[in-house]
Amino acid sequence: MSSDILCIGSVLWDIIGRSAASMRVGSDVPGRITRLPGGVAMNIAMTLSRFGLRPALLTAIGRDAEGNELIAACTRMGMDCGHIYRSDDLPTDRYMAIEGANGLIAAIADAHSLEAAGAKILRPMEDGRLGSADTPYAGLIALDGNLTETLLSQIAQSPLFAAADLRVAPASPGKAERLIPLLTHPQATLYVNLEEAGIIAKARFASAADAAAALLNRGAARVLVTDGGNAAAEGRQGQGIITGMPPQVLVTRVTGAGDTFMAAHIVAERAGSTRDEALARALRAAADYVSGEIGS
Repeated sequence: MSSDILCIGSVLWDIIGRSAASMRVGSDVPGRITRLPGGVAMNIAMTLSRFGLRPALLTAIGRDAEGNELIAACTRMGMDCGHIYRSDDLPTDRYMAIEGANGLIAAIADAHSLEAAGAKILRPMEDGRLGSADTPYAGLIALDGNLTETLLSQIAQSPLFAAADLRVAPASPGKAERLIPLLTHPQATLYVNLEEAGIIAKARFASAADAAAALLNRGAARVLVTDGGNAAAEGRQGQGIITGMPPQVLVTRVTGAGDTFMAAHIVAERAGSTRDEALARALRAAADYVSGEIGS
């Protein structure tokens, strides 16, 4: 069975500690620690799978025990793992985060294997399995900013991505600048939060709509900007900017919310939703996620 979308980027183990207490530096509180498949590309793929799509993963996963477990978990969720780069020398990546009632306290991303693998993860797009320079992949691609700045710059100019519907998300505000080469890609849609938009545009914005306008002025073809519980915005060249308010919910987790928003928006558009409907459905899905109402 063929896949519906390529998810390119970080697929790893998330180790998340959550507590109902507010925390600060040095806090030692009771809570729960979980280990789940994660990473930006993986979070997007999991949401796509929940909505009935079949993602194919392009990433780097080690041939260690943790990697075998991760491949098995992805396969159980219906993902195509046949194009993943497996390395004997690189360990499976991990991400560790601490979340409290007051949000994300701290996180460490150990994604060095993905960065070390570099362009090797893209081989199926050029060797004929998924496409080539002469017949590039023409479907949906979800691309995350955990790739190196060098590789993202190469992707921005590569004929392998010239025909794709490219959906791009930063891995974190700290990696948002990596997406600058993709800002003006004619096929790219950027999904960013207000802080990430400010980093890319090198400015501060009072609202998501202001940020979307600035990114469009800098040459972006299309952008979606979220701002937590405040209004989100979607802007397209020549079609203006629309906004939507996220539902008010009790926030129980934050890691993965932006990835859920992006995946839900892709699914809504694929189903033929209007701009306003797609934005509303994405905001609803993200709200359900942070409230704990949908899959952990």
